[in-house]
Amino acid sequence: MNVIKNSYEDWTRDFETERERRAALGDPDWTRGARLPRALVRSLQKFQVGEDGDGSALLAKAGRAGNPSYTAAARLFVAEEQNHARMLALLLAAAGEPVLPGHWSDAAFVRIRRMLGLRVELMVLMVAEVVALSYYRALRDGAPDALTAEVAGRILGDEERHVPFHCHRLHEGLAGLPRPARRAATAGWRLLVAGAAAVVAADHGAALRAAGVSRRAFAAEVTRAAGPMAAVMADGPVPAVRVTSGRPSGV
Repeated sequence: MNVIKNSYEDWTRDFETERERRAALGDPDWTRGARLPRALVRSLQKFQVGEDGDGSALLAKAGRAGNPSYTAAARLFVAEEQNHARMLALLLAAAGEPVLPGHWSDAAFVRIRRMLGLRVELMVLMVAEVVALSYYRALRDGAPDALTAEVAGRILGDEERHVPFHCHRLHEGLAGLPRPARRAATAGWRLLVAGAAAVVAADHGAALRAAGVSRRAFAAEVTRAAGPMAAVMADGPVPAVRVTSGRPSGV
C-alpha cells in the first residue's frame, strides 16, 4: 500500500531506499562502450562538470538553517548528484573521451549560488534542475547510443525526485513572505529559467539535435515545466514523497 508523507525524515528514507536500490542494481555495463557524435561529447563534458561538486556550501547553509532532518536529506541529495558526475565520467571514458577540468559557465553558476543564503542558492539550483529534466529526458528518449540512453534514464529518475524535494524546501522558505512577494520571487525565478533554457539550447543545440530535439522545442519544454513548480513554491500544496514497498518517487 502507498503512504503519502511530508516530513524530511520521509525524504531521507526516500533517498536511502533509492541508494539501496541503486546498489542492488549495480552500474551500467561500461564495457559495451559508447559511440558518441562530437557534439554530444562536448555537451556531456559540460554537464559532467556541472554535476561534479562536494556540495559543501549548500550543506553548510542547510546546517545553519537549524533543521537536522533537512540537512540529512540534503546530504543524500548531494551524494546522488556526485553519483551523476561519476556515471557521466564513466560514460565519457567508455567513449574514449576525457572529462573537463572545469568550465566557465559552471564556475559562474556556482559563484552566483554561493553569494546569498540557502533560499537563493536553492532557487538558482532549481534552475539547473529544471533544465536537467528536459536534457536527460531528451537523451534517454533519443540518444543515438544505448549506453548513453541508459545513463540518462538513470539520472532522469533521480532528477524527477530532486525537484519536488527542493520545491518542498522552497515552499517553506517563501511561506513567511506576503503573497505578492512570493509571487514576485517565483516570477523572477521563471524568468531565470527561461533565460537559462535559451542559453543551454543555443550552447547544446547540436547535441540536442542528435537526440532528435530542436532548440526551440527544448527551450519551450523547460520554460513550460517551470510553471507548476513556481506555483508550488509560492502557494503549495507542499509536494509529498510517496513511500512504497518498491521504489519511492516524488509526487
